[in-house]
Amino acid sequence: MRIADAARFTFVSLASHRLRTFLTALGIAVGIAAVILLTSIGEGLHRFVIAEFTQFGTNIISVTPGRIQTHGASLGAVNTIRPLSIDDAIALRHAPHVQVTNPMVMGNGEVAHQGKSRRVTIYGAGPDQARAFSMRTAAGEFLPHDDPRAARAFVVLGSKVATEFFGAANPLGQRLRVGGERYRVVGVMESKGQVLGFDLDDTVYIPTARALDMFNRESLMEIHVTYDPTAPLAEVEDGIRRILVARHGAEDFTITPQQKMLEVFGTVLEAITFAVAAIGAISLVVGGVGIATILTIAVAERTPEIGLLRAVGATRTRILLLFLGEAALLAAVGGAAGLAIGWSIAGGLKLVLPALPVQVPWLYALLAELVAVTVGLLAGVLPARRAALLDPLDALRGE
Repeated sequence: MRIADAARFTFVSLASHRLRTFLTALGIAVGIAAVILLTSIGEGLHRFVIAEFTQFGTNIISVTPGRIQTHGASLGAVNTIRPLSIDDAIALRHAPHVQVTNPMVMGNGEVAHQGKSRRVTIYGAGPDQARAFSMRTAAGEFLPHDDPRAARAFVVLGSKVATEFFGAANPLGQRLRVGGERYRVVGVMESKGQVLGFDLDDTVYIPTARALDMFNRESLMEIHVTYDPTAPLAEVEDGIRRILVARHGAEDFTITPQQKMLEVFGTVLEAITFAVAAIGAISLVVGGVGIATILTIAVAERTPEIGLLRAVGATRTRILLLFLGEAALLAAVGGAAGLAIGWSIAGGLKLVLPALPVQVPWLYALLAELVAVTVGLLAGVLPARRAALLDPLDALRGE
């Protein structure tokens, strides 16, 4: 039997039972569409989180008070007796490869001006925060380089706060109350939007020392260290560790490079994407069961036809390949339909819900199609083998 004849035989066989063929292919299509949708959301989430973290740069290290230690099988944090201080941040400027440091503390407080008031996020920051996080001012400048321990009462407003209190007027030089104290506006930040749920436009920035007094804190929440991107990360960490151990007498702090955080996030999110793809692939197994069922029925219905083919010289291998071809074609057609459906739904979600992170991972899409064909072939093996092993005389006698 020529290849063209075998292909025609397969197409005619499937076309003669259109509804059955359609329903079987639909099972595979639903499985592929589920894989595409789930992995699209997983991949979109992966890219969203990485983009949120990297918009400030990847050459940032966070130093926090307290050392994270592992005790047996449990994970516990041992708080330091000595807090992180502004002097620690100043000392870290002399660590190898360090560009700037930013002592940071954060809290909520009331901001008031001419009868208007509202609670906002207040950041106690150093003068180099804007440089450390690649932030820009829309008007004025960021906090000046005052004595970090006795900085003047200057404030920089987020764009949303500036609009709410001053509208279209120029806020520079104006005075408002932050946490009950009077501050003079020296700058307005460019709009940054939300980052991981934090609205950076609905914030104000004041000097760190004043924020520590306002929130009645002894320790900084974090010291952000920005280093030369070309420098070896291990050397930067060792330099930071040496200086702080010399100042504190012990390693009572935690160093967290953003680069390592991104690697951990990337690994976790890739695992999540793979897991949801595996969940969607369960539908493919269900589709494979459908193919096996349909082909088993087809073998029983077409026993005389198989006997005739064997009588005119078709080998058992040829019969096996004919039924495997039907299984593969069913799976391939269903898979292609599933790709189209999944891609269309993912594209529609992206248009209707722009905030929803949807990104079609074409590698998973191609793998899903290959898996669909493989499942189809495996599902067709037993029915095809049964057809190939039929005795020609017995098969013809079934006429």
